[in-house]
Amino acid sequence: MQIKIKFSLIIFFISIIGITEVYAQEALKPRLSPSEIVTVKYESTYIKITYGRPHKQDREIFGDLVPFGKIWRTGANEATEITFTKDVLINKKRMKAGTYTIFSIPENDKWKIIFNSDLGQWGAYNYNPDKNVLVVDAEVSQMKEVYEPFTIEFQLQDDKTNLLMMWDKTKVSFTISFLD
Repeated sequence: MQIKIKFSLIIFFISIIGITEVYAQEALKPRLSPSEIVTVKYESTYIKITYGRPHKQDREIFGDLVPFGKIWRTGANEATEITFTKDVLINKKRMKAGTYTIFSIPENDKWKIIFNSDLGQWGAYNYNPDKNVLVVDAEVSQMKEVYEPFTIEFQLQDDKTNLLMMWDKTKVSFTISFLD
């Protein structure tokens, strides 16, 4: 009788360990919109942007998936965040060093780019305009080529960088000037 009980307990513990091992080995699935980090450095000023990269996937983007005139997280998943290690000028307006959430309001001919102090947000669901630190206009142009993933890039030129946002055939840009 005791042998049967011991044998049953051994089988029970082995099965528990086996189930735990199976769950422990499950791989994480990649995000549909992977995270990306882009950086630029000029002298002692460093800028870093962390954002989610949604893909076009045969969808109509601006004016449909991303409606005109409505607040957007400027990417996918968590709201896009930007860090400045020193003060800069954005479209000739001073921005203090720090980390900010970037929201935008897309329009067909221009965008509003919003730097907001409320960090760690998912999407733009809890966007609070009272936390806006700076709002600037950004130029919009149409490109010949299609950008399948939403893409943010820096174009460094002397003591300035153009921040470019491209998706589908739309390119949005504004200028960041370094104060070093």
